[in-house]
Amino acid sequence: MKKFTYNRVLLAAIGVGLFAALIIAGQRFFVESENKQIDLAVDYQSVVDLAEREGLELDDVLKLTKEAGITSLAIYDSSLEKLARTGKIFTLAGSDILANYQSGTLTNELWRQTIEFGLVAPNRVYVIGGDLDSYYDTKEALLQRLGEERVKIFSVGGIEVIEVKAQFGELMKMPLALPRDEMNKARAFGFTILARPMNFHKCTAENVQFVFDRIEGYPISEIVFDGPAVLGASNFLDLTAANMSRRKITLGVIEHFTQLQFYPQMGMYYLAQKIGEDHVARLYAIPKDEQPKLAMSTAINRWSTTDRERNIRINLLRIYDKPEPETTLLETNMKYFREVRAGLERDGFTFGKAGTFENYYPNVILRALVIVGTAAAGVLYLSLVSRRLNRNRRLQLQLFAIIAICAAIPVLMGAGGKVRLLAALASANLFPALAIIWQLDLLRVIQYKIRIQNRAARLKENLSTAQLVWTSGFALLVTGVLSMTGAAYLSGALSDVSYFLEFEIFRGIKLTFVLPLILVAVAFLQRFNVVDELRKNVPATQQIKELLDKSVSVKMFLALMVVAGAFVVLIARSGHTSGMPVSGAEIKIRAMLEQMFYARPRSKEIFFGHPAFMLAFAAFLKKFPKMICFVLVMAGTIGQSSMVETFAHMRTPILMSFIRGLDGLIPGAIIGAVLIIFLQFFVKRLKH
Repeated sequence: MKKFTYNRVLLAAIGVGLFAALIIAGQRFFVESENKQIDLAVDYQSVVDLAEREGLELDDVLKLTKEAGITSLAIYDSSLEKLARTGKIFTLAGSDILANYQSGTLTNELWRQTIEFGLVAPNRVYVIGGDLDSYYDTKEALLQRLGEERVKIFSVGGIEVIEVKAQFGELMKMPLALPRDEMNKARAFGFTILARPMNFHKCTAENVQFVFDRIEGYPISEIVFDGPAVLGASNFLDLTAANMSRRKITLGVIEHFTQLQFYPQMGMYYLAQKIGEDHVARLYAIPKDEQPKLAMSTAINRWSTTDRERNIRINLLRIYDKPEPETTLLETNMKYFREVRAGLERDGFTFGKAGTFENYYPNVILRALVIVGTAAAGVLYLSLVSRRLNRNRRLQLQLFAIIAICAAIPVLMGAGGKVRLLAALASANLFPALAIIWQLDLLRVIQYKIRIQNRAARLKENLSTAQLVWTSGFALLVTGVLSMTGAAYLSGALSDVSYFLEFEIFRGIKLTFVLPLILVAVAFLQRFNVVDELRKNVPATQQIKELLDKSVSVKMFLALMVVAGAFVVLIARSGHTSGMPVSGAEIKIRAMLEQMFYARPRSKEIFFGHPAFMLAFAAFLKKFPKMICFVLVMAGTIGQSSMVETFAHMRTPILMSFIRGLDGLIPGAIIGAVLIIFLQFFVKRLKH
């Protein structure tokens, strides 16, 4: 047997890098543990609509909403259309006023005189106050939005009227500004305000200052800009940042419906950098078209999962439009608010202004050690698939030194963003492969010792089911621990507040499901001959050529097509943007697993990868054909790589990712044990 040796210098470098990665992991854990406060918000207008639908006073519904646990009211820019519905402002097209004059239905003599003096034009819009405070707010906002050239003030019988040069329909929907009456009402009932202002067309410095002057003195919890751009984009973002920093206002960024990064808003990334990412929080709202399809219990559980797994700290709740059986609509929604809060309290969250991360970036020396360890892992892998390199320790060390120095220098200089990303990608692929390869080498040693002692046949016959289960389970546990080294390295390479908030993301998730299979396959073929087991030390390239030259039966071809199809589905389902639907049965299984475990384990681990690994180990010990062993090892590799890939979702707290791995490993081992028992029983029945 030609043995592959493991370079101890490379192993030592990996150990040092692991130590540094674990220090970073500990720091990350404490940073994440400190960020546990959530802002529970609901739209102010939703509360108004709820009161109107139930025929109740708004004040009574606001009081109940506060008692149910809501901490903030989301208040948006008002509009003439909204103000007209509430009778606070009346807006008329000039053509309608003239039509009423000509038809004789305009009886107000002052208005008739105004028309006769030619002060009303058919292509103008006229705004009249119903509520004095709302009128002054509207006048101020229109002047800011349109300027003095398009907004004229005149008087009709001592009553101010605003004449606007604008198209009626567009003007009615134009965002004005956050209404003071709504902010006053929110403050009076003890709510903080989740401000949702919109940017201006051709925004000026005066416009920016106008928005912040409007909210001055109000209890603003966060600002989450409405629309495609943040306030001040793109020329006055520094002024927006200065105002937010002076007032210590948190920027809320809205998670995209794919649950990956954010809804794009012009200027968002720049503004976050200017105010500091330690003043940024992530917002989530259940999509409007999805919530009616969700049972209330499912929606409540969604919030618990969302806040624990994705670092969401602003929960924008929508009201239910239909009541539950034997309850009113008001009772249904108050129950929803209370139970969402109660569930989050059980998870250890507190409530108030949205929590934010401290401005965390690990020490560059620790990060550089992680990068050096990754370089050592890469060279170690190459030495385990190339017999020539494996025999040349000096070349290994030279190669390691060159890669390590080139990769570490940018990181030590405080840069190296791309190097870190490459190191994370390498870690996610290399360490699961190395863990599997080490087990393959261990099995080769075991089989070699058995063969030279001429005990192969006896072992094959007498190895008990309990021994198979225990040995395979222990091998799975050890391999899982070694694979988790890659998780520590991945986290160590990327951990910082930019990744926690998903301003930066790990790229290459789909590759982490493919590349470990290739890496392990090459190593397997370097160690075993899957074509003809009697021939030893056949190079991997030769085996691949012989496999491609083999003729296959129709049933074998169909079987390969099924395997290929399953693999395509596996890859397409990874990540958030595949668009491949999830079956109803799988949704139910996921819901069941979420109830059973602290962190729902991944299906590809618990039901596929880990059981396959145990079967692979048992198949080796029972001297199954190497082709069967090869297929099972490939399946087992998927489980190991999936464990590491979990940590690529940097928004998920590191403790939860770790527990998710354990939650998949233990049940997966149990399923694998059951399959081994069934296999043993099946083999014995065949013999009889």
